[in-house]
Amino acid sequence: MSMLGTKWKLHGNGTSVRPGEVVRPDERLTWPLTVGIGMQHVVAMFGATFLVPIITGMPPATTLFFSGIGTLLFLVITQGRVPSYLGSSFAFIAPILASQQQFGIPGALGGVVLAGATLAVVGAVVQKFGAGWINRVMPPIVTGAIVALIGLNLAPAAKANFDQAPVTAFITLAVIIVVSVLFRGMLGRLSILVGVLVGYLFAVIRGEVDFSKMDGAAWVGLPHFQTPEFHLGVVGLFVPVVLVLVAENIGHVKSVSAMTGQNLDGVSGRALLADGAATVLAGLGGGSGTTTYAENIGVMAATKVYSTAAYWVAGVFAVILSFSPKFGELIATVPAGVLGGAATMLYGMIGVLGVKIWVQNKVNFSNSINLTTAAVALIVGIADYTWTIGDLKFTGIALGSAAALVIYHGMKAIAKVRGTVAEPETEDLSPAAASTAAVRAASKRASKKRR
Repeated sequence: MSMLGTKWKLHGNGTSVRPGEVVRPDERLTWPLTVGIGMQHVVAMFGATFLVPIITGMPPATTLFFSGIGTLLFLVITQGRVPSYLGSSFAFIAPILASQQQFGIPGALGGVVLAGATLAVVGAVVQKFGAGWINRVMPPIVTGAIVALIGLNLAPAAKANFDQAPVTAFITLAVIIVVSVLFRGMLGRLSILVGVLVGYLFAVIRGEVDFSKMDGAAWVGLPHFQTPEFHLGVVGLFVPVVLVLVAENIGHVKSVSAMTGQNLDGVSGRALLADGAATVLAGLGGGSGTTTYAENIGVMAATKVYSTAAYWVAGVFAVILSFSPKFGELIATVPAGVLGGAATMLYGMIGVLGVKIWVQNKVNFSNSINLTTAAVALIVGIADYTWTIGDLKFTGIALGSAAALVIYHGMKAIAKVRGTVAEPETEDLSPAAASTAAVRAASKRASKKRR
């Protein structure tokens, strides 16, 4: 494969994948099949990627443009070793909405640039020194709490949209739920997109959709670009997002490694750096922050095609679509009721993904450090606690994230000195190991008492 990762070997006869085989990142099928799979990746991210700009009031076509450009940049920086489409990150919704209230869209874009630059720096450090320190700073209990509180912090926003057209919202949500279990394969994975489409048609019938802007838009034209403004007050809103993006990107690289049988640890830093660079680029031009997408992991798992050639196609296709103002205005006509139904599912999914991190890593909540870390962080995030210091305003996501980090590491340091926590942090210890840990902790306590 070339330095840019743009040379691929033909897999087998190029037309099929035998059972037990996968099309690796440095391979491809015939170009007609590759083009079809690439376009499928764009469709897979539609329902999620477009919801972010619609909810935050940012131009969908611009977000799509930087989504495509960001994907191509990601492929170049990772040298074609990590197949990924970069779509809008839900983690940006809450800070963008909060920052818009005080600084408008330009101020929110400044926050996106800040988050992207921070992520790029983290990526450079990971590429230089490895990702082990991330796991120590952000163990599963902390990562899960932060991901969960970001999703649950958005619950009031979902309710606000739901209440504007409850019938339409209910239909949208019901279709998403039913389709996710009624159909297998690709259609089941696109349940959010299907639900939005059905909800949208229902809203059209009820007269809830305004097509006036779309009717006046040109078929071909440039996306609407905007420049950012930088305010100190957005720092506390956007920095916690970086923690989520780190978790998402590292998780994506590990997933691809597991599915392709290739060790990609050596490019995890490049993946973070690439996503950070793509997010900076988006913020500079008026797009939303980007991240790797679980929907595209689903497409790869279903097709067994991990070829980065398909993602080059997806990136180019997204850029082409973004040059249709009429298409962008069509996306922007999605009414509040549809958003409310979809957001109820999506924001809840983000919250549950945090819980999933705990479950997958067997976090032990009998351990008082884990229990306290999660308990305090979730309440601070969900209730949206605020703390204002001069021009800086820290809201629930920032304070909840900080609480998770400070409480975990603070309690762990105290417990280590005092020898007061006997329960293991995870539940995957064997009975013998758990018993040994308990005996060791008891021995430390006894030793300190004798002193």
